Amino acid sequence: MTNKWEKIKHLSLWELLLLSKALLMLPLTTLGLQLFGYKTVQTVLKLSLPVNSISSDSEALPKAQKIAKMIRIAAAHGPFGATCLTQSMVLCRCLQRQGIGCDLRLGARVENGDFEAHAWVEVDGVPVNDTEDVRERFRPLGKEAPE
Repeated sequence: MTNKWEKIKHLSLWELLLLSKALLMLPLTTLGLQLFGYKTVQTVLKLSLPVNSISSDSEALPKAQKIAKMIRIAAAHGPFGATCLTQSMVLCRCLQRQGIGCDLRLGARVENGDFEAHAWVEVDGVPVNDTEDVRERFRPLGKEAPE
């Protein structure tokens, strides 16, 4: 436990705020998906809110990766588990609020006779919350996730 607190002490204020936001948004998004479904939650997450803008495209990918890391930490250490879909939906919303364009991707595969689905987020075609080979492991469904 002390190790976790030591790590938290080294986070910037921006990272702490993002982590706090993710700890709140992940369970709310999970609950929303269970109660209202994908389409409704996606609509709510896209509601017009103030958006920051980044100063250059070269800053977008590193910033997106930092945001993805904070969401991954919140998902791993929060009180509720969060699926890849929940994490990806929250990540997309956080990126959009920072002025970073992104695409929510849904993919599928059949592994050992079992159907598996997966969600991830790409910025300029680069996965930010998954490994580079995600498109090889999961066949993307359409160009973008359904609205």
